[in-house]
Order: sequence, then C-alpha cells, then structure tokens
Amino acid sequence: MRFAVTELPEEGRNASEVLEDLAAAKVDDRDWRGGRVFSLVYSAGDAVHDLHGEALRLYSAENGLNVLAFPSIGRLSHDLVGWTSSLLGGDETGATGYLTSGGTESLLQAVKVARDAGRARGINRPRIVAARSAHAAFTKAAELFDVELVRVDVDDRFRIDLEQAAAAIDASTIMLIGSAPSYPHGVIDPISELGQLALDHGLLLHVDACLGGLLLPWLVEAGHVNVPFDLTVPGVTSISADLHKYGYASKGVSVILYNDADLARHQLFVTSDWMGGFYASTVMAGTRPAGPVAAAWATMQHLGRTGYRRLAEETWVAARRLIDGVGTIDGLRVLGDPDMTVLTIAADDGRGIDVFAVADRLAEVGGWYLDRQTDPDALHLTVHAGSAAAVEPFLEDLATVVAGIGDERSSDRSAPYATDR
Repeated sequence: MRFAVTELPEEGRNASEVLEDLAAAKVDDRDWRGGRVFSLVYSAGDAVHDLHGEALRLYSAENGLNVLAFPSIGRLSHDLVGWTSSLLGGDETGATGYLTSGGTESLLQAVKVARDAGRARGINRPRIVAARSAHAAFTKAAELFDVELVRVDVDDRFRIDLEQAAAAIDASTIMLIGSAPSYPHGVIDPISELGQLALDHGLLLHVDACLGGLLLPWLVEAGHVNVPFDLTVPGVTSISADLHKYGYASKGVSVILYNDADLARHQLFVTSDWMGGFYASTVMAGTRPAGPVAAAWATMQHLGRTGYRRLAEETWVAARRLIDGVGTIDGLRVLGDPDMTVLTIAADDGRGIDVFAVADRLAEVGGWYLDRQTDPDALHLTVHAGSAAAVEPFLEDLATVVAGIGDERSSDRSAPYATDR
C-alpha cells in the first residue's frame, strides 16, 4: 500500500491531497471493472456506477432513521420495498416489508423475528433448521439471538436433504430455511417441498433469496428457471433479497418481506423507556445512511424492467458459457448443476488437481480473483453482467493453467472471505 498518512494531523490538509492519498491507497485493491473479480462487486457498467456516485452525493448527510425530518427517504424506501415485493410475488400475497443494510442484516432479522414468534408461543429457545449450505449469517444470528441452529446435510445436488430436515424438527422448532439459490453452489433448495413441510408442522419458512431475488424473477420470465421459490409458494412466510447484488444498486441495501403482517411486527423496535422521548426503528441500526437508499432507487428507475431483462439474459448466457467451458477442461468439474448464475469449480477426482494452486496461478497470469471454498476445496464464481466480456479470456487462462499445473500445491490452504454479504 502507498497510503502514507498514519496519524491524525494537527492541521487539516488540502482536500485534493487527501483525495490523492485515497486514490493511492487503492493501488493494491483488485480491479473489478474489467470483470476479472468473480466476487463482491456486481456491475451493470460505468454509467450505473456514476449514477450511484451522484445519488450518494445528493443524500450524503441525511439520516435514514427519521422519515419525519426527511420524508423523501420514506418515499424512496417505500418504493424499493414495493418494487421488490412485486417481483417476488408479494402483490398476490399482500406482503409487507422493510429495507435493511444488506443480506446479513436481513437474515439476522428473519431469525430475530422467528425467535420472538417462538417466545410468544412459549418456546424460550427456539430452534431453526437449515442446510449446511445455508449462509453463514444464520450461524451469526443464532449466536446473537440465543437461537439453536440445526444444520442438516445436502443431497447429491447440494440442496437441503428433506428427510434430514424433517427428522430434525421437534417441539421447539419454529422455522425452516431454504436458499434461492445457496451461495456456495448456486442451486435452489426445493422450496415447494419445504413449504409443505412447514405447513405440516406449523412452522415458519424463510427463503434466503439475498443472492437471487433480483435476478431469478427475470430468469423465470425468460423460461430459463422453473423452480418455484417466492412468496406465492404455499408455506413460505418470509423472503429476503439484496438490491446491491443483481439489482446492481450501490451497497448496502437489502429487502426482507413477510406474508403475515403480525409476523412482520416482531421486527419493529419501539420504546419510550429513556429520557429522550419516543424512539422507533425497523432495523438493527439507529442512525443509518440515506445515500444507499437513494442510489438503489435511482438504479432501479434508471434500468427499469427492460434493463433488468437485458442484464439477466447477458448474465445467463455468460454463466452457461462458463459452465460449458469448464466441462471441457480435463481435471475440473462444476459442482451441483447450478440453477442460476453462480457456480463452483472443483477438481475432478481423476487428476487430483489443487484448485487453490489454480487460483494462485490465475491471479499471477491474469489478475483473476475467485473466492475459495472448502468441503470440498473449490473455487467460487459469481457471474454478473460485468463478467460477460471476461468469460472467454478466463476460460483460456483457466485451460492453460490447468494444463501446466502438475502436482503444484498452494501454500494458502485457507478459504478467506467466502461470502459477500
């Protein structure tokens, strides 16, 4: 890093110098604009990122906590929740919901709501059942809210094992979890079957569509995906979707929706138990930035339905080309037959390639960045519209690296930062 400022200066510095230091600080950051970072950033092009910047600037000082002082934030938030609800079947079910700061907070809220609903039924420490593939944020939520998380295995497609899920249910179970899709392998859990299981046992069912919620509706419309997953599936009680993923909004904005208004009320926090007067919040934070809300609103208005359809098709074609291309490379395979545009590359058992060593070499030869996963060791790729132009160069570099990798082993056996929420 070239960032030289390490102390708070006695005298304030010139703004242009400060900005120069910020630019210099980014020199070792991954360059995502060329599509060579298959993680963390979702790009619909420079024009959309420029729009983010302008919207963030317009709302850089406003406080999203108080919509009485800043009613425009309430209006923008209402629009975002409504648009997302419409895409995910909420118009048919009368869903209600809230904005959060991202997928992790949406999942935290889902678990907190389930805990409170369980306590209302006299269950002091409710249990929730999820697959091993369900997001790590559920583990965080269970720890924070004193909920017991029971993880069950996955089937040969890496979807939740329904028999194990049913066997894990007991008198303290309050909620099941399904993913649409799961982050590790991009496969959609059998939501319809989970919904029936939830109905049979009187349970809540949360669908984690944080990754796919703003892409799957367009893929369903285009006929590429035919797996039911949204609020219209019988038994589904809530769903979450991130706008800053395939909604291509600025980070961080997510939506959580509930089919039951009484259930949604468990998310509200209201108190007058202090000397500062009435205090209410719909999310974990109090003060929160309004800029991401404005940027998300601007992005969705700018792209519109036609824009999202175009981006979805570009992304789908790019992902299918990647999956097909990996299938032609001796020594590699794609795990789980992905339903969407997220895939995981593992070694074929025949050659015993160290895929982490492959990742090391890809970074060296082409500046490629891929997340690393374990159980089994694998490389994770999130394909978005900004990745499309990089697919062919990536496949060429991947084939070259694998052909020459031999028995090389990576010195880095960790799998850091395997999620982007």
